[in-house]
Amino acid sequence: MHKTEPYVYAQMISGKDAFKPGEAKNSWLTGTAAWNYYAITQFIIGIKPDYDGLGIDPCIPKDWDCFEVTRKFRGATYHILVRNPEHVNKGVRQIKVDGHEIDGQLLPIMDANGVHEVEVLMG
Repeated sequence: MHKTEPYVYAQMISGKDAFKPGEAKNSWLTGTAAWNYYAITQFIIGIKPDYDGLGIDPCIPKDWDCFEVTRKFRGATYHILVRNPEHVNKGVRQIKVDGHEIDGQLLPIMDANGVHEVEVLMG
């Protein structure tokens, strides 16, 4: 049993061999939530800010058909749809920004306050 507030991340949770199994410690003194957000958004969802643009490199479970993300970057809004018809874990075959295919996996820096549609095809 997890013994802490249900709305926080704890720094650690005692295992079954501990004096108080399931006890969570340091629930308000941890960077766990920030590290989870960082790991999920940049290394699983694969949307990484870079000096030259926004990198796209998802690493997802094979059974995900698709996912959508809205990401604000340097004043622009990107609506990103990632499709995975071949059910792969990793690999990008094609990226389109506002209907135009781009080379590589780095979304260009767009005008601030603009809204852009991004289609990513894994494979």
